[in-house]
Amino acid sequence: MAKMLSSFGKSLLRRRPLDFSNEETQFARCLSTLDLVALGVGSTLGAGVYVLAGEVAREKAGPAIVLCFLIAALSSMLAGLCYAEFGARVPKTGSAYLYSYVTVGEIWAFITGWNLILSYVIGTASVARAWSSTFDNLVEQKISSFFKASMAMKVPGKVLAEYPDLFALILVLLLTGLLAFGVSESALVNKIFTGVNLVVLGFVIISGFVKGNVDNWHLVKDDYLEYRNGTNVSQEQLEKEFGEGGFAPFGLAGILSGAATCFYAFVGFDCIATTSEEAKNPMRSIPIGIVASLLICFFAYFGVSAALTMMMPYYQLNTDSPLPEAFSYVGWAPARYIVAVGSLCALSTSLLGSMFPMPRVIYAMAEDGLLFRVLSKINTRTKTPMLATIVSGIVAALMAFLFDLAALVDLMSIGTLLAYSLVAICVLILRYQPGNLNSSSQTEKLVELVEGEKVAVSGGDSGDEYGMEMEDRPLREAFTAKLLFSPSGNSPTKTSGTIVYATTAIISALMTVLCIVLANCLPQLLAAHAGVVTPCIILALLCAVCVIIIWRQPQSKEALTFKVPLLPWLPLFSVFVNIYLMMQLDVATWCRFSVWMVIGFAIYFLYGIKNSSEANNGSPSGKYEPALQNKSPIYKGAPDDSDVEVGGSP
Repeated sequence: MAKMLSSFGKSLLRRRPLDFSNEETQFARCLSTLDLVALGVGSTLGAGVYVLAGEVAREKAGPAIVLCFLIAALSSMLAGLCYAEFGARVPKTGSAYLYSYVTVGEIWAFITGWNLILSYVIGTASVARAWSSTFDNLVEQKISSFFKASMAMKVPGKVLAEYPDLFALILVLLLTGLLAFGVSESALVNKIFTGVNLVVLGFVIISGFVKGNVDNWHLVKDDYLEYRNGTNVSQEQLEKEFGEGGFAPFGLAGILSGAATCFYAFVGFDCIATTSEEAKNPMRSIPIGIVASLLICFFAYFGVSAALTMMMPYYQLNTDSPLPEAFSYVGWAPARYIVAVGSLCALSTSLLGSMFPMPRVIYAMAEDGLLFRVLSKINTRTKTPMLATIVSGIVAALMAFLFDLAALVDLMSIGTLLAYSLVAICVLILRYQPGNLNSSSQTEKLVELVEGEKVAVSGGDSGDEYGMEMEDRPLREAFTAKLLFSPSGNSPTKTSGTIVYATTAIISALMTVLCIVLANCLPQLLAAHAGVVTPCIILALLCAVCVIIIWRQPQSKEALTFKVPLLPWLPLFSVFVNIYLMMQLDVATWCRFSVWMVIGFAIYFLYGIKNSSEANNGSPSGKYEPALQNKSPIYKGAPDDSDVEVGGSP
């Protein structure tokens, strides 16, 4: 019995070794760095920039919304840096799913991939309905009025929508056809729409600074009372709508609450990580694409929120359509049509950004046998996962057509935040492991493109130095308590790697408990109740001890084109932020999440665990290989259009 349980546990935690020595991608390598930046910006900089700034400024932060976006951008950048390192480390399709598979094991990989699929499906359907609603507003609700009159669906429980959204259905199916047709065509359409969106946002920012008034950042109580025309205003209403006035009318609590909301405005950049086998030079393009797209999105959000709060007082902002109202306030009412065009372009790119990674995650899981293998077929002409694209597109289209998605949108957050957390954990673990992920990875030689030819170039600390590192360290050392704080050498060993692995698992559990306490007992903590303060202090001290243990262990000197700085601090802080945001979600969302996971586990335990490629290979647990052999390029693409990237990247 014990042997069976041990074997079952090993099968759940088996890792996928990577080997690129004799493997060519079936995808078309046609995406340049500019394409990836445009994909990241388009996916991240959705319609939220046209709505979110008004909502957060009016209800939570006032003019200090610029600080909310700054805090949110810094938090998102932590996750972005972790994705960037993995993009440089694992140039394969699969994003967070694959990163988890090669690091922490099969069951965690399945959980991550299954929730990413949920996030992308709900994201696609909700953005399609938002596109339909925005267009409907432009034509004065004529579309919705017609469907409500002729095809109303009055079903109790608020599960189904008020009417079937035929417009959203057609939109998703059209984009599904575009994605199935080819990657380069989809990338071109995305670049055009993203360009229009950025031009419109540039217009908004410049207009705001021209017509705005800095005095709107220093409003006092008399300004609010004058706006109310001297009518009696209760103290409660004054505190709710005006706060304390000035730059941060709702104080630090309002800024932090606003930052938590603004964090979701930066979700979307992870779609870049699914393009590893379609980028011409993934080792270089993916890190640049992720970091550049987050920076561009931050400057756009920062500029729009600053312009908006300078154009009109924060307590007068319209939470549904802040920019058109602001332009009307300063006498530029016709600018609402420019804003509407930008909003539709933003929704289009956001929709494409949700749909693009979805079939690629499905393809990666199906190729590994965790989902039905028929979904892993690549069309030889378009070089896209045709069946996975069509199936996921139809499911998303039907959800947009029939369902009221307001209650399901929070489920997107769980999938995304879980993926962010696991990627950060995987980066942390791998940086302290001996050897590398595979027998022929980029730790041997970095491959660069020089005038269209593949040239092996020694990295600054690759190859020979790595061999010296292996010679200097003991092959095996017995565990002692002393090794926790005083490792035996400057190079990682199996023992030091295991210490980091176990300590990371412990600190993840401690941070989860701490975040549950913080999310549910924050008022008591601020009131210094001993029953809450004491557990928080104990948990914080235990976390600090774990951080010190990890920090003391030797890091790998593996050569990568990009590395996350300040280990272990940055990945662990990213994990803490993500877990805290997950604990903010309500009980109903977690119940829906449980239902989705039950369906997923049924598929995994009835199909995936037996049909997994690792199970068929007879490999209970993929190991980190210390040996370097079979030197070969990191990636291989078609000779016509994949090996050459002349001027294709900025």
